[in-house]
Amino acid sequence: MFTQGVRNLLQSAALVAGMVGMLLALGWLFAGVFGMVWALAVGIIPLVVSIRVYPTLILKMYGAKPLTAADSPQMHAIVNEMARRAGLAEPPSIHYIPSAIPLIFSVGKGKNSAIAIADGVLRLLTLREIVGVVGHEVSHIRNSDTWVMSFADVVTRVTRMISLLGQLLVIVNLPLYILGEHSMPWVPLLLMLLAPTLSALLQLSLSRTREFEADLWGARISGDPAGLASALAKLEISQQRAAEKTLPGMRKVEPSLLRTHPITDERIRRLRDIEHEMYPGLETIVCPDDGGPCLPPHLEEITRQPRRHLSGLWH
Repeated sequence: MFTQGVRNLLQSAALVAGMVGMLLALGWLFAGVFGMVWALAVGIIPLVVSIRVYPTLILKMYGAKPLTAADSPQMHAIVNEMARRAGLAEPPSIHYIPSAIPLIFSVGKGKNSAIAIADGVLRLLTLREIVGVVGHEVSHIRNSDTWVMSFADVVTRVTRMISLLGQLLVIVNLPLYILGEHSMPWVPLLLMLLAPTLSALLQLSLSRTREFEADLWGARISGDPAGLASALAKLEISQQRAAEKTLPGMRKVEPSLLRTHPITDERIRRLRDIEHEMYPGLETIVCPDDGGPCLPPHLEEITRQPRRHLSGLWH
C-alpha cells in the first residue's frame, strides 16, 4: 500500500512537471524568457481565481442544491466522520443533484470544498458503499487533487491558446517557405500545433493517477476497501446503462489512453489487493447494509431522462 502511494505520487509529480515544462517551452518559443514568464503568469492567475470561483460555478452548472443535516443526517454523519479521519480542518459541504445519473464528485479546497452527489447515486448504493465513495471524494480534497486538476485544466487551455497562434504562424510561414524566402523553423511551429494534444494526454494520465491515489486513501480512511470496490462495480454498470439510454446504439470502447478514470476492473483489483494490507487499529463505520436509499422521504425519486444542458453537461 505504501509502495503504491509513493508510485502514484511520483507519477503525479512527473506529469505535473511535464505540463509545466511544456507550458514554459511554448512560452520560450514564442518570446524567449519574457514568453516563459508570460506563460507562467497566464497559467497561475486564472488558477488562483478559480480556487474560489470554480467550485460555485460547477455546482450551479449541475443545478446542485445544499443538502442540510435536517434533510439527511446520515449523509452528514458519514461526511463529517470521513473528514475527521482524513484530518480536514472542516468537513466539505454536501450538495444534492436532482438527476438520475449516478454522479458524485468533489470540488474546491479548504473552506470552499464541497461534495456533490446525485439522486441516482443515493438510490443505487447501500450505506456501506456510500461510505466508500464519500471516503474517495474526501481523499480528493485531502490530497488537493481538485487544485492539481484545476491547474492541469488551466495549462491545457493555455496551450490551446498558444496553438491557435501557431496555426496563424503556419499560414504565414508556408507561403514564405514555398517562395524560398526566410521563414521560421518548422520544429517550434509543429510543437506549438501538437502541444494541446500532448497536454490533454498528460492531463488524462494525471487524472487516472489521482483516481488510483484517491482509491488508496479512500480505502484507508473508511477502513473498508470492499465497500468502495462494490460501489465502483455498481456505478460502472449503471453508467453504461445510462449511456445506452441517452445514446442508443452508440456503445463505444474507449481506449485506456483517453479515459479520465482508470478501468474499473483494475481499480477493483487494486482495492482487493490492499484489503488485507490495511494496518490494524482503524475501525470501520458500521452501517446497515439494507440497500435502502440514504435520503429523507420528502425528496422524490428523479424519473426524468438525463438531457444535454446549455452548459454542455449531461445530467
